[in-house]
Amino acid sequence: MALSQFLYWAIIAFIVADFAIGLWLTILNAKASTWPVPKVLEGLYDDEKYRKQQAYASENRKIGFITSSISLVISLAFFAFGGFAWLDGVVRGMTGSYVLRSLLFFGFFFVVDFLVSLPFDIYSTFSIEQRYGFNKSTPKLFAGDTIKNFLLNAVINGGLLCLATWIYTLSPDWFWLISFAAFSLVTLGVQYFASEIIVPLFNKQKPLEEGPLRDSIEAFAKMAGFQLENIYVMDESKRTTKANAYFTGFGKKKRVVLFDTLIEQLTSDEIVGVLAHEIGHYKRLHLWKMMSSSLVESLILFWLVSLIINSPVIAAAAGCTEPSFWINVQVFLMLLSPIGLIQGLADNAVSRKHERQADDFAFHHGCGASEASALKKMSAQALSNLTPHPIVVRFEYSHPTLAERVESLERPFPIIWKEGALHVKSHTGGKDTRIPEEEYVGFLPSDKPRKGPKGL
Repeated sequence: MALSQFLYWAIIAFIVADFAIGLWLTILNAKASTWPVPKVLEGLYDDEKYRKQQAYASENRKIGFITSSISLVISLAFFAFGGFAWLDGVVRGMTGSYVLRSLLFFGFFFVVDFLVSLPFDIYSTFSIEQRYGFNKSTPKLFAGDTIKNFLLNAVINGGLLCLATWIYTLSPDWFWLISFAAFSLVTLGVQYFASEIIVPLFNKQKPLEEGPLRDSIEAFAKMAGFQLENIYVMDESKRTTKANAYFTGFGKKKRVVLFDTLIEQLTSDEIVGVLAHEIGHYKRLHLWKMMSSSLVESLILFWLVSLIINSPVIAAAAGCTEPSFWINVQVFLMLLSPIGLIQGLADNAVSRKHERQADDFAFHHGCGASEASALKKMSAQALSNLTPHPIVVRFEYSHPTLAERVESLERPFPIIWKEGALHVKSHTGGKDTRIPEEEYVGFLPSDKPRKGPKGL
């Protein structure tokens, strides 16, 4: 068997295996849904709401199975019956520009994926999410979001693709390194300016008004040694009832963004608990660690692509008679799917470790109970799965399970942050003792992470 023929069958096997693994994980989670609720989460749902959560999870599993099945059929049919060679001939006949050929080739898959997923996005939003009380989006808002997302992805990804193809035509031997540098700059730029350029396309952000909540957030940030000036509220309630908060940007562009739904659903102390976790990510340099890891992975990927970019064997695996940037890159990415699976497992494991460290930061700064309370409220409101299968967690979860996080956050600790200040907890059930601000340092751990994986 020729090598190209072997690669052809390997790609088909990888496509089927990817679907089979996804189906296996879905079945495992369906079985785990019947497991008893962990003790630390008992009472989170009453019987009626738990049945509602089970039905919500079941509907999402069904829609996920249907979409992945359609994707499997389209991918297999297109690859097995010479779709790549056909599309290669079409784009070659449409233009003599090498860059435009690459753009048209990948643009075809982008548009097909958009058209296939759109009906399911509509059904998920206006049927499933609507029936379970989550959706607040109108057809007009949904259409606007969809068009903006499509155009934004087309401009950014299409522009990067054209840039990489153009660099390849100028310097085939060094395109991988030059393209990597360009991609890295764009990634950093998006991280830095997203809150001022991209987010306003979809949401309005306004500074958090002066008052008890802002005072409590600023007091905690000061106590934790975290410089925080930009606190914004985002109008996400126009789309969903689900709550969230996040940090974005770095340096002078660093800001915390609170969903307006979060402010409606949580107390001030619970919101501070959520933000204490996010501050923990910053203090432990998780953003930079993950970004550095991602850039290293990207550099290796670009280098590997450079090794096969002119290979006629790779092109022949897709039924093409001559190699090209677009064919060889697409086939290579399909051949990398097993490595991508392993990489995903590793990335999720690291991410879960970082989440535990951020929770530990919140815990040791007196916010364990308030963060746990916030997590339980948000999970209950979102009808979250309380009993995910451990194997599914390893494959798909970037965060530890809710039960694990709550159990860790609710363990005994002598200090607590509440009402905008640190307090020593009473052991007799009496009033907690407020700690003077000048004495905080004696009650808090060092902000410098210890050596080894334990973090704090």
